[in-house]
Amino acid sequence: MLNYKIAIVHEWLVDHSGSEKVLEEILNVFPNSDLFAVVEFLPENLKYFVKSKKVTTSFIQKLPFAKKRYRNYLPLMPFAIEQLDVSKYDIVISNSHAVAKGVITNSNQIHICYCHSPIRYAWDLYHSYLKDAGLTNNLKGILAKIILHYIRIWDLSTINRVDYFIANSSYIAQRIYKVYKRDSVVIYPPVNTSDFELNTYKSEYYLTASRMVSYKKIDVIVEAFNRMPEKKLVVIGDGPEFNKIKRIAKDNIDLLGYQEFSVLKERMEKAKAFIFAADEDFGIMPVEAQACGTPVIYFSKGGAKETVIENVTGIPFYLQKPEAIIDSVISFEKKSNEFNSNDIHKHAKSFDKERFKVELKEFIVQKVEERFV
Repeated sequence: MLNYKIAIVHEWLVDHSGSEKVLEEILNVFPNSDLFAVVEFLPENLKYFVKSKKVTTSFIQKLPFAKKRYRNYLPLMPFAIEQLDVSKYDIVISNSHAVAKGVITNSNQIHICYCHSPIRYAWDLYHSYLKDAGLTNNLKGILAKIILHYIRIWDLSTINRVDYFIANSSYIAQRIYKVYKRDSVVIYPPVNTSDFELNTYKSEYYLTASRMVSYKKIDVIVEAFNRMPEKKLVVIGDGPEFNKIKRIAKDNIDLLGYQEFSVLKERMEKAKAFIFAADEDFGIMPVEAQACGTPVIYFSKGGAKETVIENVTGIPFYLQKPEAIIDSVISFEKKSNEFNSNDIHKHAKSFDKERFKVELKEFIVQKVEERFV
């Protein structure tokens, strides 16, 4: 791969969340690559993960208020991503959950897209996104619907710009086929399982941790434990729904807000079980919990269905409702002695970042050899 020029295209660089953790490991696999993004507003303490690379950005970078309100420029992003010139590169790798895969390439290049999802708010989360944003009936709502309609049209027009799709889970592979009618290979995202330590001695509290946005369903978890006052729940995370959840949480629920990693790690290692109620594309936290030897009580849909082994590393529930969580907690407690922390920890290691790097490099090398050698 040393003789090939590689461009990596990302959406927006503003924090170090799930897709950025994937980007970090892609950069570790291809350290001599060049990096492109719609915008780059990383705080100084986060720039380490892009390896001090100069990021080539789009014109949106210089628009008014872009640093804080870059998402407001979503209608311009399809045009912006097409202005990023990657024509001098042999290989283009897009790390995409929105517009990155729309970068324009030519027939002499190979474009591989690591796809976290087709644009969620334009496709399968379209109606819930509009509802949560209060954009269903008013004038702003009509405008939002028109914009998302045209983004869907643009998104479909870019499908053949990608030579090969990599999906971050089988769940997303199904979504890619549903929306784009394209096959994909599954390479699970990297999880830094070595950051977490196996702890076979568990405390008597349950844990959930997440950014507090509606689709994470933290309110549903809290309501379930409101109805189980004898059981303790610890909640870590902050976000738009924090005040709402604070209002409904009863005395058996500890809301810790945002916490440093060291606190999250300690709580996760000692928790009796980790509760996960989101319908996620993959879901890193259930894997991190398992790396601690902590069982997971999880919504059996999306990525968690692939990363948690039913009745071996966790207990599922099938509806995002308090009653379903209560039933699964009761079921878990009846068989909690059957869960082996060492086995749970070992299972989590199969999602480690080293596995991701090997699988990614092997796939890309294979496709490059098929095309160029």
